[in-house]
Amino acid sequence: MPDTFKAILVSRDADKNQSVAVTDLTEADLMEGDVTVAVEATTVNYKDGLAITGKAPVVRRWPLVPGIDFAGTVLSSDHPDWRKGDKVILNGWGVGETHYGAYAGRARVKGDWLVPLPDGISAHDAMAVGTAGYTAMLSVMALERHGIVPKRGPVVVTGAAGGVGSVAIAVLSGLGYHVIASTGRSSEADYLRDLGAAEIIAREELSGPGKPLAKERWAGGVDAVGSHTLANVLSMTAYGGAVAACGLAGGMDLPSSVAPFILRGVSLLGIDSVMAPKELRLEAWRRIGTDLDVGKLAALSTTIGFDGIVDAARDIVEGRIRGRVVVDM
Repeated sequence: MPDTFKAILVSRDADKNQSVAVTDLTEADLMEGDVTVAVEATTVNYKDGLAITGKAPVVRRWPLVPGIDFAGTVLSSDHPDWRKGDKVILNGWGVGETHYGAYAGRARVKGDWLVPLPDGISAHDAMAVGTAGYTAMLSVMALERHGIVPKRGPVVVTGAAGGVGSVAIAVLSGLGYHVIASTGRSSEADYLRDLGAAEIIAREELSGPGKPLAKERWAGGVDAVGSHTLANVLSMTAYGGAVAACGLAGGMDLPSSVAPFILRGVSLLGIDSVMAPKELRLEAWRRIGTDLDVGKLAALSTTIGFDGIVDAARDIVEGRIRGRVVVDM
């Protein structure tokens, strides 16, 4: 009998009712790819929560193993860049959306989708960073490319207690930025200060309908919320500033105006982590290895086992998760 491994499978019936089940798979059940990986660690992102709960149309192939990122060891490879025993990371590329993902003991993917696990970072720590942290680093790099350096002034981070926000605060503060953290959870103030936030503001300051232009408060920002929050952040960004937009926890709409762009020269920087080119991914993970204090990962993350994934997915959609959730497989 072939070896089996546990997997979470989301399915949909003829009436489009979604269900989630734990099942046993074999390698023969996996989708096409030229590298097979033993999944050692994964994580629960907001997108994973949406996929498992069905709260948004993340899953676009049925049935599907969700889970958009993982770290593990190559078991077999027909790709020239990888050989058995290599330690690798995967983020995005439609994995967990259209291709069987991380919530299984093994994954078969295209070798072009993989990047090497940086030296000195374990599979567990890589998933404490995960897609959320990798996205946060892409956002920081985008701000830097636009000239938003610490001497330009404060930067705001929205959704501060979430995965993207937590890593963004840790990285930005470590680089010398004055970080203003926006959160709807006042109970997380000490946690955010420990990560490096210099100021904390209530989510309500940014979540309602705003003016086309408001008082300039920051040189830039990392926004993981969208909707009114992003519109308000833009309206309060100083002349020549920039905001990296990387999330939609508050909605996909942007009820703003052109005023910040044409009257203050503000730039809106779109951040896509799913299809980002390999060169950018390699640089982001290199920067994570040098610019993120690994000692802060413990504060950033909680650890669960495979059996806790479904409950954690529900909790993250309901806003009951702080920082990152690491799944040790």
